[in-house]
Amino acid sequence: MTIVEATVHGAVSMVNAIAIGKGATIGIDTYVKTRLETSSGTGIYITSDNKTISSRLINKVIEKIVSKKDLMKTKLELDFKSNIPTGYGLKSSSAISTAVALVCSKIFKPNMNDYQILKVGIDASIATKVSITGAYDDVCSCYYGGFNVTDNLKRKIILQHPAPRNLQVIIFIPKSRKRGNLKKLKNMSGAFKKAWNLAATSDYWNATILNGIATTSILNSDPKIITNLIKSGALCATISGNGPSIIAIAKKQHVSNIKKQFSTLDGTIIISNINNKKAEVHEM
Repeated sequence: MTIVEATVHGAVSMVNAIAIGKGATIGIDTYVKTRLETSSGTGIYITSDNKTISSRLINKVIEKIVSKKDLMKTKLELDFKSNIPTGYGLKSSSAISTAVALVCSKIFKPNMNDYQILKVGIDASIATKVSITGAYDDVCSCYYGGFNVTDNLKRKIILQHPAPRNLQVIIFIPKSRKRGNLKKLKNMSGAFKKAWNLAATSDYWNATILNGIATTSILNSDPKIITNLIKSGALCATISGNGPSIIAIAKKQHVSNIKKQFSTLDGTIIISNINNKKAEVHEM
């Protein structure tokens, strides 16, 4: 019997990648903890504190790392503990697929490098239709932490470095899961290109504000919320991913004012810290 545990953190969007295939994200300290226990037998058994976890995505990641021969003689028991809300654009799928790839590679393919581990999660996300672009930007911030500006189509990191630790991310999770038409994001590809170019020169806050105005106008939110959050002291604000959550990044002294802005809306608020730590995996 072998037991392996991995911890992968969450992330939020700064520039949405759907329109131009290029994105920017920042790591936060939400997490997915995955424990894999192997023993003789067969079958994949999944337990989770989150009922909406995608078993199709998990199985696809396993299938890409564990050989059929090993699957025929090994029982895999996976347990997930996560505080990342699923289906709100907060990168739970990227964190889960990466965590599964980490625990499986540790036991079955210990020579896999970082890029190969991430590639498995990306390919599985596309194959199971969990992601449109493979979400390389999301995966990088979940895995490495900090700022990540990426070309998702080329699967290339353009810019990567730690984020200031004196900041907090205020996340608003609306009661309604309603999103706008994602296809319409491409209609504003010029705005997303400008936002991404700003991020690629480390002008993250302006990149995120521009992304926020573009995404809110398309994805069923009022763009006024972005300007109101900036007036309340946020360095930047946007819809994260494809929504519907809205995030603001601010210094700690402005957090209470930003919470007041969000409290006028129907939903819940989560406060997260920045994460600059790389994902971890170890044998128990």
